[in-house]
Amino acid sequence: MAIDREKTSAIVARYDEIMSSMGDPSITSDTQRYLALNKELGELEDKVTKIKEYDECQKTIEEALEMLSIPEDRELHELYTQELNDAKKRSEILEEELMILLADKDPRDDRNVIMEIRAGAGGEEAALFADTLFKMYKGYCMRKGFDTEIIDLNATDLGGIKEIVFEIKGKGAYSKFKFESGVHRVQRVPVTESGGRIHTSTATVAVLPEAEATDVVINPEDLRIDRYRASGAGGQHVNRTDSAIRITHLPTGLVVQCQDERSQYKNKDKAMAVLQSRLWEMANSSAKDKEDSERRSQVGTGDRSERIRTYNYHQGRVSDHRIGLTLYKLEEILTGDLDEIINSLTVAAASDSLGQASDED
Repeated sequence: MAIDREKTSAIVARYDEIMSSMGDPSITSDTQRYLALNKELGELEDKVTKIKEYDECQKTIEEALEMLSIPEDRELHELYTQELNDAKKRSEILEEELMILLADKDPRDDRNVIMEIRAGAGGEEAALFADTLFKMYKGYCMRKGFDTEIIDLNATDLGGIKEIVFEIKGKGAYSKFKFESGVHRVQRVPVTESGGRIHTSTATVAVLPEAEATDVVINPEDLRIDRYRASGAGGQHVNRTDSAIRITHLPTGLVVQCQDERSQYKNKDKAMAVLQSRLWEMANSSAKDKEDSERRSQVGTGDRSERIRTYNYHQGRVSDHRIGLTLYKLEEILTGDLDEIINSLTVAAASDSLGQASDED
């Protein structure tokens, strides 16, 4: 999708207008107005920098094409051809970056994330695949400087995961993980399969932006809080203390639990954070469903029942079905090299958003 030149020109014009007015005594003397304009200036700065870089790149392409149309010696022709190719490659990158910057920003993008991974169809193999997905996301978090913290874990005897709930902390976490919700499918020969047959198993991923205390108000009378003895690995304390917490939200029937911390109070805080995020998602789901039904999103609705990606071990490939992206770098992706997938999904969503805005205009 081409960049909307009218829109970029308007952004640059607005930026220049604010810059020229910042020295005006009538503005500097009005603290509230000055701060508002300064904030707007900061929001426009990245866009303007990228727009100017993109414009300069287009100018280079035009000049190179003009010089190539003039009969020159071979050496100069090769020089301008190389310059043209480099500028075109750079232009494609800038165009994708601009699409993301120009698209409407999701106000939840900078929030932390509550991620839930559950084994689906496939028995023990599905549980092992859920563990593989958790390690993949953890590897990506390490690359990006995000912190991960387990809230609840239900493991199997063979090292798989029936269910895991964990938090991802860091600025922009939700913007990176919001397209991961859905059904992930694996095609491989299970370690438990002696005949060498390829099996298909699934795991479900749900991604929730972490709710803030002001997003949803929970009446304490609507909660039933149970304390129980934690189970699983973690040291001898799990057999001696009733530190695990299970919270049931009576009006909705939602149940959350946390047994990862030694402290009962910390477990309660973590469980409440998950409950708030789930309730916030429920409160916004009807509006989201309506929005999704009215738009032709390329990356889907983020519904956990939607099959979004296949990991094929035999062919060493990963395919994202929403945008038709196939990469033959399975091993790298499973260690956390998700940039190409996540960036492609982000660009597709931005392009779709800009297309919708264009249609409405």
